[in-house]
Amino acid sequence: MVIDAIRQQVRRIEGLNQDIVEIEKKLLLWKKEDEASQKLMDIPGVGLLTATAAVATMGDAKTFKSGREFAAFLGLVPRQSGTGGRVKLLGISKRGDVYLRTLLIHGARSVIQHQKKKAPWLEKLLSRRPHNVAAIALANKMARLIWALLAHDRTFEKEYAASAA
Repeated sequence: MVIDAIRQQVRRIEGLNQDIVEIEKKLLLWKKEDEASQKLMDIPGVGLLTATAAVATMGDAKTFKSGREFAAFLGLVPRQSGTGGRVKLLGISKRGDVYLRTLLIHGARSVIQHQKKKAPWLEKLLSRRPHNVAAIALANKMARLIWALLAHDRTFEKEYAASAA
């Protein structure tokens, strides 16, 4: 009886794996036609699932006033508490789209773990803050970058430096 139950569960898992393969094929076909998700996949830490989820979640990027507003929509900005002009930053709010926030955080952890040459700001942050805090900061930056690319119709440039005007 136990062996029959295990065989049935194995068949279920095989069926789910087949479904996952079919969904990934459909997403790859959709990605080839969707210019926005192609732009986003150039960002380190943003893969097929993250790019398609970001495009689907955001819709029109101009609905958000800024990248910070989009990051806040995802729950990636710190909560603030303060009085008398002193603001204390707390943990992230965790409000908003759980799925996309999770994908961005996992992508950020992947960049921290596997990228050989990290950005100088990220190296400094990792030297003075815990690993998870740095991952959230990078995910926040990725969310803002996603908004900027889609709102201003630009492509990702690795060595781009914003100029102070």
